[in-house]
Amino acid sequence: MMKILMSTLSLAALLAAPVVMADDPEQLFATKACAACHALDDSQRVGPGMAAVQARYADEDQEAIVATLAGRIKNGNVGNWGQIPMPANAAITEEQAKILAEWVMTR
Repeated sequence: MMKILMSTLSLAALLAAPVVMADDPEQLFATKACAACHALDDSQRVGPGMAAVQARYADEDQEAIVATLAGRIKNGNVGNWGQIPMPANAAITEEQAKILAEWVMTR
């Protein structure tokens, strides 16, 4: 009986782990290829650093800019930070894009 209980608890923990990681913005940033083009500070890589994005939109309506940024994270865009396009990111859900956008604006 104890072996079954331990196996069940172990399986439940393993199944729950990806859900926890999926809601952690720093994990998302690191695992969804964001860090390949974006720095956490204000330095420019291929795209702008997260601190630069936050500073640029700090005076905007936060709810509106989070929605805008989430759309850009999910669907990509070009022209707001130069002519290098940010491609659409099919590996990110709408919810994850919103989590990342909120994180960028509140870090």
